[in-house]
Amino acid sequence: GTDLNLLVQLKVLLEEANVTRAGRRLSLGQPTMSAALARLRRKFNDELLTRRGRDYELTPLAVELLPEVQRAVRLMSRALQVEEKFDPAYSERSFRLMMSDYAISVVHEQLVARVSELAPGVRLRIYPLGPELPSSERILLDYDAVIAPVWLGLPGESRVLWRDRIVCLVDKRNSRLRDGRLTLADLAELPHADVDFWPTTLSSAERLFSELGIARRIEVTVMGLLPLPFVIEGTDLVAVVPERQARLHTADDGPLAVAEPPFGEVTLAEAYWFVPDRLADPAHEWLFARLDEVGAALGATWPSSRPIDNSLRDRKSTRLNSSHITI
Repeated sequence: GTDLNLLVQLKVLLEEANVTRAGRRLSLGQPTMSAALARLRRKFNDELLTRRGRDYELTPLAVELLPEVQRAVRLMSRALQVEEKFDPAYSERSFRLMMSDYAISVVHEQLVARVSELAPGVRLRIYPLGPELPSSERILLDYDAVIAPVWLGLPGESRVLWRDRIVCLVDKRNSRLRDGRLTLADLAELPHADVDFWPTTLSSAERLFSELGIARRIEVTVMGLLPLPFVIEGTDLVAVVPERQARLHTADDGPLAVAEPPFGEVTLAEAYWFVPDRLADPAHEWLFARLDEVGAALGATWPSSRPIDNSLRDRKSTRLNSSHITI
């Protein structure tokens, strides 16, 4: 008793979150799309799209429906041997990407430039990595791609985008900074600024200091990597951060400095994760190819990192009381 033509209209309406753009994609007039939306609202007993300013946003039910509808349309197309087509030059497709503030700072400029060059009508909707990420089984269904650290181990497929070296970030006037370096004793005794990622997941810094046997004295905690430089300036705080991020805040005449770490080369790998089913969609194949191009430009390789010296694990660490300030 359901008109299956509504399935395609529902898919495009939810992808575009806009009746006019959805109509253009399907070569249908706005009255036709408005009528389809009205029928869908009655069927699901839900608004699906609600006004927010000049645009629309998906209701919670619509957010849950979107990945299921996308998959259903792909399966139907495959069963009926109907080839989906994607012409980036004329497409007005919207892609939902989730990534950290650090990932945005690394890939945003190149990705937007490349997409704008090849597909001026395509839009990228970027959402922040949230605290629900590690425990959510639906996270890859709700987004076209999620850019996250490799160590997070999300379900689905992943491709590495770039690697980054871990360094220390301090104020140039830090009394412990000598010849651009810090020692392990410095890291044990200095106060630290850290990032509150996910309560149930160890961050790269936590894993590193656990290997070194150093109990950090964390005095400031921030949500995300990008605020760290601003809380370090003018203090004795030290933070362990990716070098790409650190270099954004360490101009010659600036207040911050990159300190060579005393624990050798430790790298952080960032990847984009996706549901394997996405590869059957030409639009997703195109998007992933653009991400791969950005990764290649960033020098994405798999060099073998020098492991942490095992002898460091046996060194006696200085245990210090923690004074936490969460901002």
